Amino acid sequence: MWNKIKPYVISIAIALGVGALSSLLTKGNMNLYDYIVKPPLSPPMIVFPIVWSILFILMGISSAMVFVNRENNKEAARSALLTYAFQLAVNFFWSIIFFNMKAYLFAFIWILLLLALILIMIIQFRKVSKTAAYLQIPYLLWVIFAAYLTFMVYFLNR
Repeated sequence: MWNKIKPYVISIAIALGVGALSSLLTKGNMNLYDYIVKPPLSPPMIVFPIVWSILFILMGISSAMVFVNRENNKEAARSALLTYAFQLAVNFFWSIIFFNMKAYLFAFIWILLLLALILIMIIQFRKVSKTAAYLQIPYLLWVIFAAYLTFMVYFLNR
């Protein structure tokens, strides 16, 4: 039993750990959200950790599915997991750029890179596991929304 769930537990822990570390490194500057001019549709701050926790869990599940199914297409799985790791690193640095550096335009450009990587990751995941790819659609949609928020924060606070 443990051997079947172990990849999922590890993958979810890695994804949540990346999110938690990024949050920890920006915690002192999160109050920035209370003071900046925010665009329409900006959710209350409490929404972000809830949504991100769900998305990191879905990322962990998806990456584990790709890992577990890697024998079906080794090269595709390897490529997909590398893209996953790279997008996770890009995701990690976004909040540092936005909250710590207050570099809103750079944060917007950075999130566009993240969007491109998520799209590539979904395409690559689909070659190994369609379910893993579909589980990333909420992530894609949330990051599109986050890109809107980021651009508008830049625009409204320049």
